[in-house]
Amino acid sequence: MSKKKKLNYIPKKTAQHTALRGILDITRSGIGYVVIANGTGDVLVRQGDFNTALNGDTVVVKVIKENMNTGKKEGKIVEVVSRKQTEFIGHLQLSTNFAFFVSSSDKPMPDIFIPLNKLNGAKNKEKVVARLLTWENGNKKPVGEVVSIIKQEDENDAVMKEILAEAGFPLSFPRDVLAEANQIHEKIAAAEIKKRKDFRDTLTFTIDPVDAKDFDDAISIKKLENDMYEIGIHIADVSHYVTPDTKLDEEGFLRATSVYLPDRVNPMLPEKISNELCSLRPHEDKLTFSAVFEMNEKGVIKNYWLGKTIIHSDHRFTYEDVQQTIETKDGLYLQEILLLNDLAQTLRKERFKSGAINFSSQEVRFKLDEKGRPIGIMVKESKEANQLIEELMLLANKTVAEHVFKIKVKGQEVPFPYRVHDQPDEEKLKPFIVFAKKYGHRFDTSSPQKIAESFNQLLLDAKGKPEQQVLEQLGIRTMAKAVYTKDDIGHYGLAFEHYCHFTSPIRRYPDVLVHRVLESILLQKTIIDKKMEEKCKHCSERERGAMECERAGNKYKQVEFLKGYIGETFEGVISGVASFGLFVETLAHKCEGLVSIISLSDFDDFRVVEGDYSLVGKRSGRIFRIGDKIFIRVVAANLDKRQLDYEWVMNKDVESLNENTPINTKKSIESKNKGAKKNAKKSK
Repeated sequence: MSKKKKLNYIPKKTAQHTALRGILDITRSGIGYVVIANGTGDVLVRQGDFNTALNGDTVVVKVIKENMNTGKKEGKIVEVVSRKQTEFIGHLQLSTNFAFFVSSSDKPMPDIFIPLNKLNGAKNKEKVVARLLTWENGNKKPVGEVVSIIKQEDENDAVMKEILAEAGFPLSFPRDVLAEANQIHEKIAAAEIKKRKDFRDTLTFTIDPVDAKDFDDAISIKKLENDMYEIGIHIADVSHYVTPDTKLDEEGFLRATSVYLPDRVNPMLPEKISNELCSLRPHEDKLTFSAVFEMNEKGVIKNYWLGKTIIHSDHRFTYEDVQQTIETKDGLYLQEILLLNDLAQTLRKERFKSGAINFSSQEVRFKLDEKGRPIGIMVKESKEANQLIEELMLLANKTVAEHVFKIKVKGQEVPFPYRVHDQPDEEKLKPFIVFAKKYGHRFDTSSPQKIAESFNQLLLDAKGKPEQQVLEQLGIRTMAKAVYTKDDIGHYGLAFEHYCHFTSPIRRYPDVLVHRVLESILLQKTIIDKKMEEKCKHCSERERGAMECERAGNKYKQVEFLKGYIGETFEGVISGVASFGLFVETLAHKCEGLVSIISLSDFDDFRVVEGDYSLVGKRSGRIFRIGDKIFIRVVAANLDKRQLDYEWVMNKDVESLNENTPINTKKSIESKNKGAKKNAKKSK
């Protein structure tokens, strides 16, 4: 039996039935399917055979029927291994002697019995967050408690909480976890300071987003002799406070990551840890785990040191502060920032020279009112200030991974959570290469490094041209997903042979694991964690869940924003094509919506050409291709489905505008539309 099968098949005591491990997916009709990871086929489970399992739970299912011709299986769940979700959003049904919580989820689940002493002030019919406490085998109803009440007027709060809850992220911390965090002393013991290298007299500062509260990295800089500099990358020492076999650690591992939504952060660790004890706030002594480099002005590293430290940040910068200093050559710690920027840009050039792929990235940020409603959307771009921190963090992560990789215990590698990125998928790469060739870009596929060089040449040649965005989008889709694993295959996108995540332990659990293993190696008491791969898989899964939450939260806000612009016209770029229509992203706000094939049928009979990523009109020959700029009108904004519907506006219908019109055309378009509406009323 293969290694993969051993992970998914549960040893059976009888020859009659097979027990399998998988994830339960319950349909709206109430029928369940246990999805088996090894691809041997899903197992159907009927409502009466769930055995306390809920949608998304990892379970063990016993196969009781199997059709040998079709391979279809039916079974009963015999064990709930772990729950995806323990907190739910719904309504309270309260009577004199008892209360029940009824979930709002479209996935069927039993009502939760709420003891009257667990109502937390909630009243009948109120919308609440409830936590599942116990559900013993044989009991018909699970037992829970009300965690919080959702105010009727605060729909945004309810939606964001629902996004998190459905992805399995707890909305609050259990009392025992909070109690454990609150018992940690803030004062740093003198004995602890003696164990560490003291950087409190070295110039140190943080650079973070303007709205950040958890500062998990700081930079120090000191001039040495012979034109050398000491550059310190200091990371919050979370593992000093969050230790194995504690409630804090269990909760941190369960969540595995903080989740960033447009109006909030759902943290991995309680605020006492993330925003107080471990946050590297200015003018406070803080415990850190550091990577310290001796290098010259050209970025050549002569020596490095890894170990526990204590720092005292002199200043808190925002990215905007540092960017202004770089651009104006004026500001606090000017020479230090300019030197760090030069070093970072040198490291960046060397990285791309070594084969790292230079995909550009844009993020959206929302300007929200006091109720969390979006009143503006901004597009963030990576500038030199961002790259300064990015390159230094990459250097620290790479150095730690290289250091650990060299360590062998009895000739074996130390189990360690590497961050790996595989080479591009050959099947995905082939059609992309054919498509890129239409724009004159050629690929050398003789080796993975040559593929990376070809990508970078393409991105350089396409910069500023109409096809830039489409080639970047499609190029990213050919890439594998980065994951955590103990099997070190390197990071293709960064062109690093060894890489890990060391620099964000406040918001990522793999970084906590990295700190623990590294400390054990430095103390010559190396940890051999036999469950490392299992932990890596959990962290990768939770990372994907967080990304899905973040996308859902952004999409909701984008739909909410454009809901106020129904009937308005915007310039957009085609971001996807399918048999059912075009996906178009507005240039000004990055809001993606669908132009349905039905709405296009008024103009022509369009068919999808997959290899060309386009829709082509049968009669007119009109082509809609990914990357093309078109004008669209917002016709519907469905918040429940987080869906935008657009319709194509022909250029001749957009008076005084053409395909070369600048992005910021909203005001002129709106005034045109308002004038058209007035004329229409007069004609009536």
